[in-house]
Amino acid sequence: MKSNYFIYSILIICLLGEVNSNAQIKLGLQGGISVPNLSGGTNEISQGYTSRLAPSFGIFGNYKLNNNFYIQAEINFDGQGGQRNGIQPITSSDIPIQPPNGYFYANFKNVSVLNYLEIPLTITYMFGNSSLNYFINAGPYIGILLSAKEVTSGTSTIYIDKNGSPLMIPVPPSYQTEAPVPPQSFDATTDVYSSLNKINVGLTGGIGIIYPIAKSQSIILELKGLYGFTDVQKYASDGKSHTGNLIIEAGYGFDL
Repeated sequence: MKSNYFIYSILIICLLGEVNSNAQIKLGLQGGISVPNLSGGTNEISQGYTSRLAPSFGIFGNYKLNNNFYIQAEINFDGQGGQRNGIQPITSSDIPIQPPNGYFYANFKNVSVLNYLEIPLTITYMFGNSSLNYFINAGPYIGILLSAKEVTSGTSTIYIDKNGSPLMIPVPPSYQTEAPVPPQSFDATTDVYSSLNKINVGLTGGIGIIYPIAKSQSIILELKGLYGFTDVQKYASDGKSHTGNLIIEAGYGFDL
């Protein structure tokens, strides 16, 4: 169905191009700051993420359908993911004891760094005058996962619950008394690419302004958002989260 969708889109562009002999093509570059987050977690491993900062940049091309409507395709590198900072579950440790409630916990920072190649296809409505134009756009996108890492940092003892109750272990040589587990280092970078879905499908939309700087050149400022419908995680035991981000970017476009 995805291939049919793109075929139909191309046919529509060609048909409209026959009707509108004044159609124009604009190409350009864009880049800015992405503020991504992971939402909708279904278990403790996938919940509790907040936003982080990431790069977003790429190229675009749009096709003028009439005086107000354009169809635009983009190819972007987009940083997704999120971060958690504080007491959170850990999925592995060297402690030969089974956690009482399914997980041990620790106090550290965990940054999920997900990088996608994203290809949006949007319809743009433009209005304004010769000195300044405004636009809104919306449409679907497909994302291809390029890399995925969990970057953890910090030092913490181990807890048996998220309230911070320390895991106690017997103290040698008598083993008659107990003490908290010594602080553990969580400084690590773990590749999690194989445990995530490689394709993400979602919707995007934005608003912006276009400022002409020459007869066929312009500066573009845009605020847009993306939300992915595909579960990030491949395995149900890891929970189910969805990508989403807000992007603030600037671009340069020129007419062919």
